[in-house]
Amino acid sequence: QVELVESGGGLVQPGGSLRLSCAASGSIFRINTMGWYRQAPGNQRELVATIRYGGITKYADSAKGRFTISRDNAKNTVYLQMSSLKPEDTAVYYCNLHQILMDYWGQGTQVTVSS
Repeated sequence: QVELVESGGGLVQPGGSLRLSCAASGSIFRINTMGWYRQAPGNQRELVATIRYGGITKYADSAKGRFTISRDNAKNTVYLQMSSLKPEDTAVYYCNLHQILMDYWGQGTQVTVSS
């Protein structure tokens, strides 16, 4: 079993920045992919960014140039640095870990971009 705990969400003004963190614990295999997904009310959950154990990243078009995903394998922690935030970035952000045949999800952290 794997547990994921997110932190760093909150209220920020348009154009501002926020850094999300997600710490994983439990039975974690070295070869895994971690990522961030988000879901706004009434919408499907969508990919924001993913990062493989070796550091290869993938971003949604909406995130490219503004968001940066990184990870610390020694700490089993993934980060999402968000800059130039827009109101449409408002959502619950979920941390994900995929390994072997399994997907694990955090509880989510609220990000609200508003004046």
